[in-house]
Amino acid sequence: MMFNPPPKLLRIWNLGWRRAKNRLFQGFKKPAAFGLLLFASLSFSLLTPACTQELHLSAPTAQTAQIASEQRKPVELSLVSFAVTRPAYTEIIPLFKEKWLRDRHQEIKFRDSYAGSSTQTRAVINGLPADVVHLALALDVNKIQTAGLIKSGWEKKVPNRGIVTQTVAAIVTRVGNPKQIHSWSDLANPGVSVLTADPKTSGIARWNFLALWGSVTQTGGTESQALDFVTKVYRNVGVLAKDARESTDIFIRQNTGDVLINYENELIAAGQEGLTKNTVTIIPDVNISIDSPIAVVDKYVERRGTREVAEAFVQFLYTPEAQRTFAKVGFRPLDPSIAEEFAGKFAPVKQLFKAEAFGGWKVIQEKFFQDGGVFDRIQEKIKTSKQ
Repeated sequence: MMFNPPPKLLRIWNLGWRRAKNRLFQGFKKPAAFGLLLFASLSFSLLTPACTQELHLSAPTAQTAQIASEQRKPVELSLVSFAVTRPAYTEIIPLFKEKWLRDRHQEIKFRDSYAGSSTQTRAVINGLPADVVHLALALDVNKIQTAGLIKSGWEKKVPNRGIVTQTVAAIVTRVGNPKQIHSWSDLANPGVSVLTADPKTSGIARWNFLALWGSVTQTGGTESQALDFVTKVYRNVGVLAKDARESTDIFIRQNTGDVLINYENELIAAGQEGLTKNTVTIIPDVNISIDSPIAVVDKYVERRGTREVAEAFVQFLYTPEAQRTFAKVGFRPLDPSIAEEFAGKFAPVKQLFKAEAFGGWKVIQEKFFQDGGVFDRIQEKIKTSKQ
């Protein structure tokens, strides 16, 4: 791009140049005059290139900024989740990494951890630097909030009040159903060996307990009748596994027990691995909606500078793409269109109740699972009766 001075400036310049030239040539033999003439000539000849060079400097600057943005340093994101979500995240994490790299030109390195929900909750409170937690029940997220790591109102910051996955409780028996198990009530029959997880370490175990209790109270039974029934079922429990995945392994891989109570999605995932061909899965007509929440751990993302990517990851989990992946591994989708797509995969439930039917998780924890609560009293009664 050439520099074009205004006509008036050219006239002034030419007039001045002629006068200066005449005077300078008159003293041409003087070295100082010759030097001044040379300087003036060079100045005019360099004026246009200098302007052109200045104009061209801005283009590399913008290009450099674009290159810098395309070469952002990789970011590490830490996901802490409960045991049975592993198959889903094995598929979802690569999808999100690809999307983030495409949209933001930044690589994400995931550090993901899977164990019982209660175990994971304690680990985060004790210092495990999780950016995102996906836990089996809202109670566990609330514990992390109480510890000062998650800000209050976390459930209002994401869709569906923080619930990102949903499933129901399932009963699994051996092929041929030799013990003739058809509903919750059959689990209290004498001689039936039941396998479930420990409510002290596992989220699914607490859901299982509530499913058993609610099968009585949500169908017209009394609290006293529920206590009697649940005590009989736990008297038939020979092993309390530490989490849902371990209970599945004990029942299927170690061939222990007559009946397993577990997440429906866990059993669907096990079936996809070919592990349930010698079993029968029963979805009771009266069942509990197992709603599992997700949250960003505010203290850790602020410390690590990962809030942007952590919040984007949580939002991604509600997209049809992610919900479809959850459905493929056995979670009942939240998105109505995805639910319709997978309608034939999930058995219908006639009566579905939620944790709110028992007063919410604060009431549930205090009544059933705190030290000295209903579960502990049941265990103590069973222990005493066996002595």
